[in-house]
This record gives sequence, C-alpha cells and structure tokens, in this order.
Amino acid sequence: MRQKFTTLRSTVVPLPIENIDTDQIIPARFLKATTRDGFGENLFRDWRYNEDGSPKEEFVMNSPLYKGEILVAGKNFGCGSSREHAAWAIEGAGFRAVVSSFFADIFRNNALNNGLLPVVVSEKMLADIFEAAKKNADMQLNIDLPAQTIEIAGTDIKESFDIAPYKKQCLMNGYDDIDFLVSIRSEIESFENK
Repeated sequence: MRQKFTTLRSTVVPLPIENIDTDQIIPARFLKATTRDGFGENLFRDWRYNEDGSPKEEFVMNSPLYKGEILVAGKNFGCGSSREHAAWAIEGAGFRAVVSSFFADIFRNNALNNGLLPVVVSEKMLADIFEAAKKNADMQLNIDLPAQTIEIAGTDIKESFDIAPYKKQCLMNGYDDIDFLVSIRSEIESFENK
C-alpha cells in the first residue's frame, strides 16, 4: 500500500513553463531501468544539470529558496509520450502533488495510478500561485482531497478541483487498483455466490 493522501500543506516548487512534455520530465535515456528506483534524481535532468553532472544554479529545483512536496507547473503539463516513468520521477523526487491549469490525459491518469495527485486550477488561480511564490518562497498551499479544495495558505484565494470518485477513494486509502479489489473482496465473493 502507498502513503494515504488526505490533506497536504506544503511550500511549492514553481515551474512557470507551459507545455512541459514527458521527455523533459524524464529523458528517454533513463527509461532502461526495470524498477522505479532512481527516477527522482533524474527528474528534469537536462534542465537541472550540466553535462558534467553539476547542478545548474538557475534551475528552480537547485535553488535553496524553493523546496516542498507540491510542484506547480505551467499549462499543458505532461504532454508528449505516454511514459509512466514521468509520474515515477516526480514522486521519486519527493512531490506528492502537481498543480497546473491543464494536464495531458495520459499523464494525469499515470499520476493518479501512482499515488501522485494532479490538481487542475483555473488560469487565474495558477497565476496567483506563481505570483505568491515569487513574492514569498515560504508561501504554502493547502490541498484538501476530501473537500476537493486548494488554497493559498493565509489568504482567501481558494478553489475547488475535480477528481474521479474512484481515484479519490484510492488516494485517500493509499490503494492501487489491486489494493482496492482486495478491500472489496467480501463484496465480490458475495456477488459471485449469488
């Protein structure tokens, strides 16, 4: 079972770039592994590191100012190929949620299937989050999955977000698809017996 997701209050890592595709999230040359181990260290590899492996100081994940469990990205996040490794890399780097105004469908589903919450906000809310993070690196977001709300902590800037009921139940209980089926085993057996 995975870590349960109910509420999350965290500082953010702001990445105000649109159309971030899965090859930028985790370059294809790192897809040879057969387990999830090590993907987090290669998240945004080409943006994050020089060819010699040294960190690029200008990239936000290398900044001492921005840390947290919430990645905030520009519109159309996760476009491109359908690699599940993109969700693995984000989760492996310590993020529990990604906030954007639009996610590619396959990425969104891969994220949800791997315990990573994609939160879709309005363009205005996204701009407000980026602006608040720019003014104060210690700004925090509150994500309440049961209530399906996201807010900038300490302000009245708040929105609701949508999530499929089944995926919400899985995240809140720390289930993957198999865990969910095991959790309703008695109901399945009862149905079969009828």
